[in-house]
Amino acid sequence: MGKLFKNFLPHWKSVLLIILLLCVQATCDLALPQYTSNIIDTGIQNNGVEHVLPERITADEYKYAVVFMTESEQKDFADAYKADGKYYTLKIKDEKKLNKLDNELIVPIMTDFQTSRLPVSSLKEMTAGQQIPEELINGLKHKKIETEDENGDIAMIDCVDVRPVLLMMNKSDQNKAMAQMRKTTEKELDAMGADTMKSSGIAYAVEMDKLAGVDVNAIQMDYLWIAGLRMVVVALVLTAAGVFAGFFAARVGAGVGRNLRTKIFKKVISFSNAEIDKFSTASLITRSTNDIQQIQFVSVILLRMVLYAPIIGVGGIIKVAGTGAEMAWVIAVAVGAIMVSMLTLVLIAMPKFKRMQTLVDKINLVSREILTGIPVIRAFVREEEEEKRFDEANVALTKTTLFTNRVMTFMMPLMTFLMNIVSVLIVWVASGHINDGNMQVGEMTAFITYSMQIIISFLMLTMMSILLPRAVVAAGRIDEVIKTESSITDLKNAYDLKTDNGIIEFKNVGFRYPGAEENVLNNISFTAKPGENTAIIGSTGSGKSTLVNLIPRLYDVTEGSITIDGNDIRDITMKSLRDEIGYVPQKGILFSGTIESNLRFGNSNAPREELEKAAQIAQAREFIDSKPDKYESEISQGGTNVSGGQKQRLAIARAIAKNPRIYIFDDSFSALDMKTDKELRKELAENVKDSTVIIVAQRISTIMDAQQIIVLDEGRVAGRGTHKELLKTCGAYLEIAKSQLSEEELGLGEEAENNG
Repeated sequence: MGKLFKNFLPHWKSVLLIILLLCVQATCDLALPQYTSNIIDTGIQNNGVEHVLPERITADEYKYAVVFMTESEQKDFADAYKADGKYYTLKIKDEKKLNKLDNELIVPIMTDFQTSRLPVSSLKEMTAGQQIPEELINGLKHKKIETEDENGDIAMIDCVDVRPVLLMMNKSDQNKAMAQMRKTTEKELDAMGADTMKSSGIAYAVEMDKLAGVDVNAIQMDYLWIAGLRMVVVALVLTAAGVFAGFFAARVGAGVGRNLRTKIFKKVISFSNAEIDKFSTASLITRSTNDIQQIQFVSVILLRMVLYAPIIGVGGIIKVAGTGAEMAWVIAVAVGAIMVSMLTLVLIAMPKFKRMQTLVDKINLVSREILTGIPVIRAFVREEEEEKRFDEANVALTKTTLFTNRVMTFMMPLMTFLMNIVSVLIVWVASGHINDGNMQVGEMTAFITYSMQIIISFLMLTMMSILLPRAVVAAGRIDEVIKTESSITDLKNAYDLKTDNGIIEFKNVGFRYPGAEENVLNNISFTAKPGENTAIIGSTGSGKSTLVNLIPRLYDVTEGSITIDGNDIRDITMKSLRDEIGYVPQKGILFSGTIESNLRFGNSNAPREELEKAAQIAQAREFIDSKPDKYESEISQGGTNVSGGQKQRLAIARAIAKNPRIYIFDDSFSALDMKTDKELRKELAENVKDSTVIIVAQRISTIMDAQQIIVLDEGRVAGRGTHKELLKTCGAYLEIAKSQLSEEELGLGEEAENNG
């Protein structure tokens, strides 16, 4: 995990900004359910009225209301209103004060409200033994009120406003009746629950507002418009925060990918052949592409989902706890079920996820080999066999991918099922609370929303447990490349090479490949001087290419030393060493671009005249001039649009255009015909006569004129000298020569034959 998260360090400012934006997004996301709840409970059910104190009340209703209040309650009630003709208008606007008055005055207000709609059956009980005029009782206001009977059915009952009767009672009976009424109201309110109690108080406020001529519909519409506009603003802020968070997360993800590609490229460029062989080209390509894409994708998901999930989850838990609905156990059960389900899926799929990266390496390797070797495959009619080999790798990856995908397909249906079950469970439990008056419909809706947010946050974290392992594996593979140090590096006190002559000397050089048990080269000693051609020849596998690869330090010697003008090449900076070498590898490699860009590869500032001269020396001028665009002609990747001989000549011209002190031709004339080979060597002899030239060749005709020929046999020097000298003194050389040329062409006399 640390290998994955350390990639964010260069982008810490953007990460902090993303966290801030996610906090804003979560705050808005958590605010919306509460607005929905308010619209349902207050805006719709309570007509937009939020408090039990009416906005305006008639003088008569004001007189009735204070009858049921204590002295302190009467004072607070009076302080809340100002007289306005025959009305009293609410003057307090502070929400805290209004909430305090709601709690303080709910009992007398509800007592007043219930007394104004007392069932007729209860009137007789209240007036029994009281000397109240019959005409007063008969003149009481009647109204039909909806109520629930014992079976829960809606019924209309006849009610009367008995408050005038109370005022006709003597003081003692009045106080006794009001005390009894308040006590009854308190018991009813306790049985109702806090939410139902407040809703009943608000129903009183709505009725008083209507009696006082207040447009209740306007209050409701104003509330709904304001609440709706607030939701729109919050939604816009939510969207903006989400968009910007996604934008910066994408930038950070792209930056992480860019930095990793840069690091891997720089590291791979610094690798010696030993490190390239250790990882394999196919694996390095996979690590530079597929693995980095995995990390880049997961980085964006981490910043958008993993950071957001705990914020919204913790916020949702706080909101749920704030509802006081005592239904947290529902959330706990849901989260537990999700965690168990996801953990089961992850444990099943995880081993396959880890195997997928290895299988991607395998299919890249097979694809690369097949695409590179298509001519050979066709020549040997191996298409069916290679198709089978590709199918094996492809089917293995397909089966693994299908298995993980099939396992993961259970995730969304399972999560949807669990969330729906949770919703049903919440509604079932909440219905009891609503029935008890401890919860309103809007609060239940908000609770469901908060629950879904909490569950989804855990779901997001669990989904990341599926993506993270693959990204962690990819990060480990990338980190392995980045942390691998090249076995060939500059010493701390390395110095730049100042070549005067370019004399190369091998002193008892021995070399073995990393991990090999035996040396490839043993006790190699010779000197290559400027103005001379030093040729190296030997049977296949004798170590010719390995020997010349030691000069530019593609590998380092394991025994002895190589010096240039007396300087051990290990003491020289690699840049200055390789700047003095024009190297033409055994396989001519060209890069996509133009002929000119390839010729300038070693010397970007070379004038056109020097490029043309280099092409002339390499015998490439004729076929370049025959092309319509000449030096601007396109070269495809790998030089696939030119022949093998043209590719070799361009590679040779590229080395010549660099104008180095030392030339190394590693079997670079093998694709040339005899005439072109001869002309090229003639031009070389005339134009690079002050340089040190080392030629690795298989053909005797290519090296017959060399001033020094080194014959290798099984990694050892079997002979050294000129062509004529070696015909007389080296049996291995004579055997190679006879296999290629006739005795007349070799100029062999009887003496040489007898020696052979």
